[in-house]
Amino acid sequence: MDFVGLLPDFGNILYTVVAFVVALSIIVTVHEFGHYIVGRWSGIRAEVFSIGFGPKLFSRVDRRGTRWQVAAIPLGGYVKFLGDANAASAGADDRAMAALTADERRHTMHGAPVWARAATVVAGPLFNFILSVLIFAGIFLWVGTATDAPVIGAMVDLPQGAGDLRPGDRIVAVEGLATPDYPALSAAIEALPATPMMHYSVERDGELRELTGPALYPARLAGVAPGTAAMDAGLKAGDVLLSADGVALAVFADLQAAVKAAEGHDIALTVWRPGMTASQSFAVTLAPKSTDIPTAEGGFETRWLIGATGGFAFEPTTRPTGIVEAVSRAGQEVWFIVKSSLSGLWHMVTGAISSCNLRGAIGIAETSAAAASSGAQNFIWFIAMLSTAVGLLNLFPIPVLDGGHLVFHAWEALTGKPPSDRVLNVLMTIGVALVLTMMLFGLRNDLFCP
Repeated sequence: MDFVGLLPDFGNILYTVVAFVVALSIIVTVHEFGHYIVGRWSGIRAEVFSIGFGPKLFSRVDRRGTRWQVAAIPLGGYVKFLGDANAASAGADDRAMAALTADERRHTMHGAPVWARAATVVAGPLFNFILSVLIFAGIFLWVGTATDAPVIGAMVDLPQGAGDLRPGDRIVAVEGLATPDYPALSAAIEALPATPMMHYSVERDGELRELTGPALYPARLAGVAPGTAAMDAGLKAGDVLLSADGVALAVFADLQAAVKAAEGHDIALTVWRPGMTASQSFAVTLAPKSTDIPTAEGGFETRWLIGATGGFAFEPTTRPTGIVEAVSRAGQEVWFIVKSSLSGLWHMVTGAISSCNLRGAIGIAETSAAAASSGAQNFIWFIAMLSTAVGLLNLFPIPVLDGGHLVFHAWEALTGKPPSDRVLNVLMTIGVALVLTMMLFGLRNDLFCP
């Protein structure tokens, strides 16, 4: 066996595992800390806070008597409260509960008031959403917000160069179309000619000038999504696609048309990458993937995509993003993920879109690695998206998940007593079966879906 030849594959697998473990550990830690801290505030004592399952790797006990530990299997975590029979808080340890005084039982998960238990349970998913909002808001604060008027902050690298355009130029019109703001600039894209160079009217040093510059929206990849045909083919943000199957690509719309026309068949692309001379290029062959993407109306549209986004021929001048603005935009991003996820699940259940959209642990791990390899900001953004998904999933009303516990607490609040142990055991068994079924279905999709 060629062990040396296996090293690159082993390295890729190790990188995938590490990226997945890092992302999952951050999300799980925040989720479980939500349970822990709100439980503590509600008077419920935590005995164990564990990141991972199985044998302890190391641990320490704090002054409140809680053991903080890292365990050997880094695929989740838990908080075990006083009186719990297990890490899932699914039942009480009758022997331990019987040995407690009435006052001590108040500090258990099963002896606390319903409101305290419900608050402790909902805190895990809530903290996942808070983590997502904080990450998104932090990124918005870091990158800034484009100014209202289209002013060039920097020109992107293109094989044809920047022409006469310079940083600081305010774009007044392109090919005679007025562009007072970014909505007008974006609206003009479809009306502009498909040429590699265009005529610009810009304001520079208080004067109006007529200049020549590159296509407003060139066939350049502003971003490449993890786990897509573009990333699998080795394409990167900043790459300029010169031709598809021998046909020159002047603007991004040309690339979109070529991808659509291929209908999933291989496309031979000629690529220029920053750092090359204008005459240099390399070849890449990829096949677009059928992808279900959410629409503004709440539905889904199936399109052939390679997983890349376009952008202007320049980086906009930005202004500092206000904290309130950043948090508001972050909240909108989290809501969009939640809404799209629920809509996607419904459309899969009804058969409107492919069930292959549901991925399992392998798919998530591969996406984690791809996000990490494309840069720290993309990886952090992915963690925020995954944190929202984990928070949402845990709110599903399935026994063993937080949402199932909330249903039990709601029943107790309405009837004055919790479900019987027999009913609880049956429901928990059903919940475990449902979760395992979803995990196996996702794994099946990871292995067999295109």
